[in-house]
Amino acid sequence: MTDPEFDLLDELYFVTPYRALLLKTGLAPAVLTEQLRDLLEQDLIRAYWPDPDTELAYETTSFGAIAADASYLASKNGLLQHNTR
Repeated sequence: MTDPEFDLLDELYFVTPYRALLLKTGLAPAVLTEQLRDLLEQDLIRAYWPDPDTELAYETTSFGAIAADASYLASKNGLLQHNTR
């Protein structure tokens, strides 16, 4: 897990919208989207769309189109890795 991924997981103990992550992390939108993609591919976070209760299955081809509209939450595996680092 990289330092930026660790910092991003720090913000995902609760369901958090993309826009809030932009403000809290200070990352550029393209960088944040790429970090979220990496975390999803590692099964360290979950994406929720169109509301915070509906989990969205990660698909590489469509993720970029909805990334900014989704909310995110650390997965159990993500929390374990974050807390044991």
